[in-house]
Amino acid sequence: MLTETVSTNSMTRQQRLVLVIAILASFVAFLDSSVINVALPAISKELGGGLSTQQWVVDAYLITLSSLILLAGSFSDVFGRIVILRVGLVAFGISSLLIAISPSAEFLIVLRGVQGIAGALLVPSSLALIISTFRDAAQSKAIGLWTAWTSASFLAGPILGGLFVDYLSWRWVFVINVIPIAIALWMLFVLKQKDVREEGVKIDYLGAVLGVVGLGGPVFALIEQGNYGWGSPAIFLPFGIGILSLVAFILWERKAKMPMLPLGIFSTRNFAWGNVSTVFVYAALSLGGFIVVVFLQQVAGFPATLAALAFLPVSLGNVFLSGVFGTLSGKYGPRLFMTVGPIIGGIGYLLFLTMGEDVNYWTQVLPGVIVFSVGLSMTVAPLTAAILGSIPAAQAGIGSAVNNAVSRVAGLIATAMIGVIIAGTLDVDGFHRVILVTAGLLILGGVVSFVGIRNLAKQPEHVPPVA
Repeated sequence: MLTETVSTNSMTRQQRLVLVIAILASFVAFLDSSVINVALPAISKELGGGLSTQQWVVDAYLITLSSLILLAGSFSDVFGRIVILRVGLVAFGISSLLIAISPSAEFLIVLRGVQGIAGALLVPSSLALIISTFRDAAQSKAIGLWTAWTSASFLAGPILGGLFVDYLSWRWVFVINVIPIAIALWMLFVLKQKDVREEGVKIDYLGAVLGVVGLGGPVFALIEQGNYGWGSPAIFLPFGIGILSLVAFILWERKAKMPMLPLGIFSTRNFAWGNVSTVFVYAALSLGGFIVVVFLQQVAGFPATLAALAFLPVSLGNVFLSGVFGTLSGKYGPRLFMTVGPIIGGIGYLLFLTMGEDVNYWTQVLPGVIVFSVGLSMTVAPLTAAILGSIPAAQAGIGSAVNNAVSRVAGLIATAMIGVIIAGTLDVDGFHRVILVTAGLLILGGVVSFVGIRNLAKQPEHVPPVA
């Protein structure tokens, strides 16, 4: 257990181990997210299917990830956080290797769902290790470092993915997960941290089922409505059942003795408003990241490697600037950065409106990418610190799970809405509509932060025991 005082400029050996483990475990899930958009055109070309297949490859992962992240928090309490991390890492590795040998699009989509289940066990538990180890300004700096280093996955992922797609096969995109998984498992062994299990905790299985159906039904309808039409029972029935399940989920969580989603946590102002901002910001990130990479390949004719490299400055910006803005947020408060950052990011996306069928990267893509990079780097670490720093360390696990669930659900719904926004085959006009929606979402995220976020009074720095 850790009890000593820590400054923002020093860490104990165990604290460094915790930070590295958190980075590696999250790196796996983020690496997968960063490479998938590059591989989508190659996957649909080899295995068949159009835009809806590409959406399902993304959303099958997000549905299970989003709906089970909260349940993973309960599993951590019952079985122990370290145990859940190990299980998640092993399951993610096995499912990744199976995806690499997928014989059909349907098989791949099912395995992507399995991979999402494993991912649900990783990110909340790894980030919760940081939250329970660091507090106040030290916590903001640690989150900034976590953000910066996990952003390396967005740097390495697309580059490796593009090279594999162009010169080997998209299947190798999923094999690269094995290396960080192996390193993370070894680091967990080195940590030798005693796991903690909560007594009397029960799993909210009904809430989990309602959450899965509530998310899966509407997402299925949004993706497939272009193939069947809203008047088809195959569309309006799952959509209606899903909405009813979401309502039932909220009602059940209000009365359950041990809810998967404790609604009372939203009574904390920064936590509540920060998650609202998260909805807009992460919906924009999923929407924009999907459409730009796919458009550059399918319409502008970029090779996968060059399409992946288009967002290289964003990854570099996160690596070098997230730690800086995390530290500044700890010193001056997160409100300014959470307000200005998303608005700058939205302006960056508006610059993409100059893109047409013939795209010049240096004049039509790079300026927007650079502006967006600055805005995103200014946003992510302060956003995470504001949300999780506003709740007690004892709620770090569920707080992290809730925020991750909110961000994934936002990305899930945004990706499912792409077909509705494009209204047919992807072309320049449809691309521009998606870009306008993406920019609008980012700017709304900044406005919400300005209205709702408050800079909290600083507390004496201390490190609570690792749970």
